[in-house]
Amino acid sequence: MYITQALHRALQQRPDQVASRFGHRTRTFRELGDRVARLAGALHALGMNEGDRIAMLALNSDRYLEYQMGVPWAGGVLNPCNTRWSVAEILYALNDSGSTVLMVDDNFCAMAEPLRKEAATLRHVIYCGEKEQAPEGMLHYETLLAGATPAEDVRRHDEDLAGIFYTGGTTGFPKGVMLSHTNLISSAMSGTAGGVTTSGGTYMHAAPMFHLADYGVSMPHWLDGNTHSVLGAFTPEAVLDTIERDRVTHMLLVPTMVQMTVDSPAMKQARDLSSLKTIIYGASPMSEAVLERAMAALPGVGFVQAYGMTELSPVATLLSQEQHLPEARKRGMSRSAGCATLCTEVKIVDDAGKEVPRGEVGEIAVRGPNVMLGYWNKPEQTVQAIRNGWMHTGDGGRMDERGFIYVVDRLKDMIISGGENVFSIEVENALAQHPDVLACAVIGIPSDQWGEAVHAVVVSRPGATNDAAALIAHCKTLIAGYKSPRSVDFRDALPLSGAGKILKTELRKPFWDKADRKIG
Repeated sequence: MYITQALHRALQQRPDQVASRFGHRTRTFRELGDRVARLAGALHALGMNEGDRIAMLALNSDRYLEYQMGVPWAGGVLNPCNTRWSVAEILYALNDSGSTVLMVDDNFCAMAEPLRKEAATLRHVIYCGEKEQAPEGMLHYETLLAGATPAEDVRRHDEDLAGIFYTGGTTGFPKGVMLSHTNLISSAMSGTAGGVTTSGGTYMHAAPMFHLADYGVSMPHWLDGNTHSVLGAFTPEAVLDTIERDRVTHMLLVPTMVQMTVDSPAMKQARDLSSLKTIIYGASPMSEAVLERAMAALPGVGFVQAYGMTELSPVATLLSQEQHLPEARKRGMSRSAGCATLCTEVKIVDDAGKEVPRGEVGEIAVRGPNVMLGYWNKPEQTVQAIRNGWMHTGDGGRMDERGFIYVVDRLKDMIISGGENVFSIEVENALAQHPDVLACAVIGIPSDQWGEAVHAVVVSRPGATNDAAALIAHCKTLIAGYKSPRSVDFRDALPLSGAGKILKTELRKPFWDKADRKIG
């Protein structure tokens, strides 16, 4: 198994088919293949050795696709950088991975100079933006490709390291997740079997391409030889415009993007969205209220939920389009994350790693060829995470008699109030059903009486009244009183990671910094 096999197959079978669209720039697979081989040749000319880590700090573009294929073609290892990180955080990832080359676009040129000065192993910075001249001290991407001799594919494969993907900042200091070619291809094959792609389609990269959610879900489309439509940066208007212009058939959106799109005024404009067949959503839980609004706004579109994590390359379970249909929703299937994918096993375990009875809450554990090789330079944390071949996700969940997984929360996000366990997603689902709530997050805050109290942070819809008492009363009509918020803050926006996840660590921080007891 190797990542570039999909490109070789497309070059053999459909060389003149459109491979990529970015704005008004279109390239065929023949053109893409030549540029990938030239990028590999250019990296070799710069002294890249097999196994070297090559980093990229850029927004989505067709050149990001070339990076994703060109680095493994050259025998290198991908290190895509989080575009929302600070210079210090990116410097950490570059130094920790030992990256030798960094590619940057116009949006991140200003960060390149301090990174070049401080990164211990960085030898070259390549400018991959749209200007004809590279900033001082950088090499120009297009100039390098024009002067390069196309290289033969090194064909690193199977358990060879394909990429180091640094986890987001929602649960602690970043860790470099090592994924092999087998990890990524087995996950892609599971996605293909699970209906996240159809041959002849067009996949839109709307989520950040540095994140494994987009990369992992796009891999089945590489396997199918589909067209890649690349959106530079997410906005609801840009998503809808691109669907209409490029006849997009499939896309991945994280729940916050789904909500922003279906609630956008742009949805009310007359558009031809008839090409869109499937929306894959995942990376964080989506409330039933938002899902219902999305399905109502896009009645001809199928929805697929993907649950997983970077360490799982990234998918462990899928909830299919059929399991989103009205009859399945009546049976509660839409509240689940689906069943184990083709190549994975999933079980719910207790603290000792023993499987718990069906219906009981424990930790979700996953085994299969998609489980990471480990954490880069962190053997102790690797041993803690992978036990007897099982990846312990840190997610709380339960499994029903049919094998459907219900994710109840990050275990660390569980609130223990008055001796009772409260899972924040249940409270968030209740809040989201109130018509005044646009977005919300629920956390535990210190309480002298209860140990922890349930606290909600809410973004209201435009024109809504910020009425905390009304929201709390609403929740009590849907969930137990002890689960309902005891306090509510109203904000203009929630803090989000680069992958669109709500950063609950930031929401908790002001409450717990001065507390005697810390959580998470």
